[in-house]
Amino acid sequence: MAVLSLAVGAQAQSIFNTQARLKALTEENTRLQFQVDSLMAVLDSLEMERIEEEEVFMNGNGGFDAVDGTDSTIVEYTVEITDSLLNAWYENRRFTDYVEDVEYDMDSVAFTSSLSDEELLRRITAMNSYISVPFNATVKNYIVLYSEKMKKQMGRVLAQSNYYMPIFEETFARYDMPLELKYMAVIESMLNPVATSRAGAKGMWQFMYTTAKLYGLKIDSFIDERLDVEKAVDAAARYLLDAYQVFGDWNLAISAYNCGTGNVNKAIRRAGKRDFWSIYPYLPRETRGYVPAFVGAMYAMTYYKECGIVPDGDSPVPVAVDTFEINKNLHFKQINELVGVPMDDLKTLNPQYLHDIIPGNQAPCILRVPYNWTNAFMDVPIDSLYAYKADTLLNPQIIRNVQVSGGETRTAYRVKSGDYLGRIATRYHVTVNQIKRWNNLRSNNIRVGQILYIYHNGAGPVATTATKTTSSSTSSSTAKKTTTTSNVTPDKTSSQYSGYSTYTVKNGDSFYTIAKNYPGISAQNIMDYNGISSSKLRPGMKIKIPIPK
Repeated sequence: MAVLSLAVGAQAQSIFNTQARLKALTEENTRLQFQVDSLMAVLDSLEMERIEEEEVFMNGNGGFDAVDGTDSTIVEYTVEITDSLLNAWYENRRFTDYVEDVEYDMDSVAFTSSLSDEELLRRITAMNSYISVPFNATVKNYIVLYSEKMKKQMGRVLAQSNYYMPIFEETFARYDMPLELKYMAVIESMLNPVATSRAGAKGMWQFMYTTAKLYGLKIDSFIDERLDVEKAVDAAARYLLDAYQVFGDWNLAISAYNCGTGNVNKAIRRAGKRDFWSIYPYLPRETRGYVPAFVGAMYAMTYYKECGIVPDGDSPVPVAVDTFEINKNLHFKQINELVGVPMDDLKTLNPQYLHDIIPGNQAPCILRVPYNWTNAFMDVPIDSLYAYKADTLLNPQIIRNVQVSGGETRTAYRVKSGDYLGRIATRYHVTVNQIKRWNNLRSNNIRVGQILYIYHNGAGPVATTATKTTSSSTSSSTAKKTTTTSNVTPDKTSSQYSGYSTYTVKNGDSFYTIAKNYPGISAQNIMDYNGISSSKLRPGMKIKIPIPK
């Protein structure tokens, strides 16, 4: 009997021990799972920061209403701010037809067409696109949008396509890529070579500063190769090719062009598949519309005749163009006055030269002129061309002014919860001290909702500081505050100017765009001369433009 009791007791103890071990293992498993979840959360956070700082480029807040680089529209620079002008057109998933002033909610709209779905599908199939072109309700909406709702805009695109599309085709053919990729420029900029978004993306292919530099585009005070159509499409082709080598699918590569490879990879992980329509629900909302918009633009450009789309006026770009190598500084006005090439043609064909100056002293540069002016250009001795009015148009003071002012591209950033200056500086590839100088910050403290201005070329405005001076009399002492400029104090009697002219500010003007019309004068010169900042510029104001001696 005692033996039996001992056996039962041992068995009970064994069961107890087993339960205790099981409980301990369960607790240990829970603890380890919590640690794994915490690590995954950290990894996700790091991935988000990496995407924001490295993957997202070519911000696209611009649309048809492109603005110059000094625009101060507030931009929330997050992973949702994507690379294309499409983001502005479909802000909050609404599309505005800027000609007919009609808004479309592309998330809920269901367009109808005079054509049956069977006919639309037949036409898409007949395009025989190398890139997979699906047909569904979403794609149909964008086909109708571009081919029926946007006829006037597409007419303007059509008018310019004879010049630009062959350049794109040649580039993509050189890299052995699908020629259909050329239609991406339609949804990026509507073939506007100087399109500029509110966040600073520039050119027909909407490159942000950092990605443009990464892909070898030159940007300095004189030149911005994002506006050079041939060099920009070459950079776009290389980006797309890199993305295709990552994903092995052109629709995914096109999506990556819009939102970055990080966002596409994340969508693939969540979907567990690697095709566009499988990852569609997991993409940023603007990117979901990017591939369907690409199909819509391709369809409209292919079947423009059947859709009743006609070229809207004559293209400002000559179809036949000649190129020349320039090896010294040369101003457009020298070419205009000595050769006769119209200024509009020079600016249209060479938009990359920010101040109408070809900086040939830095390195050999390309000049494009209409073919019908080729002989006239060659008839003028090159040395005579370089020397013509060089002391007026290209004197050392003018060159210094351009170098100081640059072609500023400003972003207005609204501070969010969790932001600090170091993080913002890293995101925009600038320094904390630059942000403090540009925004007159005396400390590193910032508050949620505060607006900070970021200048992408590193120049920025001249900062101001406040100092105290004390004056005393025999009866009392008082402290007075005076504001002084840390760099240049405006001096309207300065020996560098011979006088001034008066300019009335028009709607859409900025100091930068005004200064471009006055050789030798920078935006900072005008602000200093008038003693005002860019925020004080208003339509109807009369400002003084200093005249260099």
